[in-house]
Amino acid sequence: MKLTEPVPGGPCWVELSTPDVRAAQAFYAGLFGWRSETDPRPEAGGYTTARLGEDAVAAFSPLYRPEQQPSWTVSFATEDADATAEAVRSAGGTVLMGPMDVFDEGRFTVAADPSGAVFALWQARAFPGAGRFNDPGALGWVELRTPDPQGALDFYPAVLGWTVSSSEHFTHWGVVGADFGGLKEQDDDERADVPPHWLPYFTVTDTETTAARALTAGGEPLSPPVHIPGGPWVATLLDPLGARFGLHTP
Repeated sequence: MKLTEPVPGGPCWVELSTPDVRAAQAFYAGLFGWRSETDPRPEAGGYTTARLGEDAVAAFSPLYRPEQQPSWTVSFATEDADATAEAVRSAGGTVLMGPMDVFDEGRFTVAADPSGAVFALWQARAFPGAGRFNDPGALGWVELRTPDPQGALDFYPAVLGWTVSSSEHFTHWGVVGADFGGLKEQDDDERADVPPHWLPYFTVTDTETTAARALTAGGEPLSPPVHIPGGPWVATLLDPLGARFGLHTP
C-alpha cells in the first residue's frame, strides 16, 4: 500500500480473533518475527498486541462467542466513530458493536457492509494504530472479497470517502491519493464456502519461502504464490486455527 501511517479513511489496524491465542502467537512469530504483549488488566479480556521491535503492528484476542469463527478484522481510521457509524447505517450497512470507548486508547465500532463483510472503525486517542506499514511483518495490503462489487463501490466511498481506480483486471481503493487495497468479486463456489470478508496481506521479503514455512507450521494453502504482472507476489493461506490471511512481496 502507498500509505505509511494511519490516515482518516485508511486501514490503521488488524486483529485476529482466535480460539487459541498462544498457538496463534507462536505461528505468526515464526512467520513474521512478532513478539507479543498481553494486556494484564482483567477487563482487557486477554487482548494481546504483536510488535516488530517497539512498533505495534497487529493484535490477537480470544473468541468471545461460541459461534464466532477464527478471522482477521481490518480497522479503518475515522475522526468520529459515532458519525461514521451513522454513515454506515445510512448507506445500508449494519453496526454490530459500539461505538464504545476502549480505555483511553480510542473509540471502537464493529460494522458490516451491505454484503455482510465485517470491518472495524477506530477513532484514535492515545493509540493511533499500527506503527508500521509495508515493512516485512507489517500490514501491506487489504482486499475486500464480496459477491456484490457494485454495492461495495457505492458503500465505502460514501462511508469513508475512498477513491476508486479500476483497470481491466482489478479495482483499487485509495484515500488521500494513495492506494491501500483492492476489491475482488467472489464467485458462487467461493461464496458457498466463505462469507464476504476483508483479507489482510502481510508484507514479506519472499512470498514463496514464507508460504512454505507457513505450511510446515500447520497452515493450509488457499492460493499458491503467484506473481501479478507488473505488481507483487501474493499468496493466501489458512493459519492452523482456520483464519484466512495473505502474503505480499512488493
